[in-house]
Amino acid sequence: MDLEQILRQTRSVAIVGASPNPDRASHEIWTYLKAAADYDLFLVNPTVSDIEGTPVYPSLADLPVVPDLVDVFRRREHLPEVLQDTIAVGAKVLWLQLGLWDEQVARDGEAAGLQVVMDRCIKVDHARLLR
Repeated sequence: MDLEQILRQTRSVAIVGASPNPDRASHEIWTYLKAAADYDLFLVNPTVSDIEGTPVYPSLADLPVVPDLVDVFRRREHLPEVLQDTIAVGAKVLWLQLGLWDEQVARDGEAAGLQVVMDRCIKVDHARLLR
């Protein structure tokens, strides 16, 4: 898997587990991507309606577009559900942030045609490969 190719081909990113708390990694990644990347960004969290004036969607199914990449900030036990939602909406890439690793989710995602990236920070890889 070529991370640079994934990042270059991506046009839209859904951030699952987006947080309004600026101290949370999901908020930091969203802030970075808004400033440094030319992606259409969509925030997903069923418990928040907006973050700094940006709408937050309750689920991937509620997004107005099919995201190319789903960037996940959820606990490991939620990954199978996020995978199923990612497959259902037709995204191409499931990106599990630093600290998230699940071999079964990876196998199931790849069997469904997804590219699966695990235990990597999209901010770090974007800055390293595309800036």
